[in-house]
Amino acid sequence: MEQLAKMNKQELEEKLAKGKYVLFFTAGWCPDCRFIKPAMPEIEEEFSDFNFIQVDRDENIDLCQELDVYGIPSFIVYEDGKEVDRFVNKDRKTKKEVENFLKAI
Repeated sequence: MEQLAKMNKQELEEKLAKGKYVLFFTAGWCPDCRFIKPAMPEIEEEFSDFNFIQVDRDENIDLCQELDVYGIPSFIVYEDGKEVDRFVNKDRKTKKEVENFLKAI
């Protein structure tokens, strides 16, 4: 999974201008993030039509504020530079919940 460099919302939308992306917001200190992280390779494989990008919340705190991401782990889906859907809250997420979210898009 690609690691997002530090950037702002405009730079992010330019980066995601073409294609389908899932942004995975996480942080090393977050126990709920560590809970879902082992399932991410399987989720990536199952939803291979998406490019997955990991966003370190602490490194990209300004971007998270611009995107209204205040809870982690969280997921935002972009298609051709525009946000399509989001699964953003502070709750622990299971593999099944993430899969159901992505299937519904």
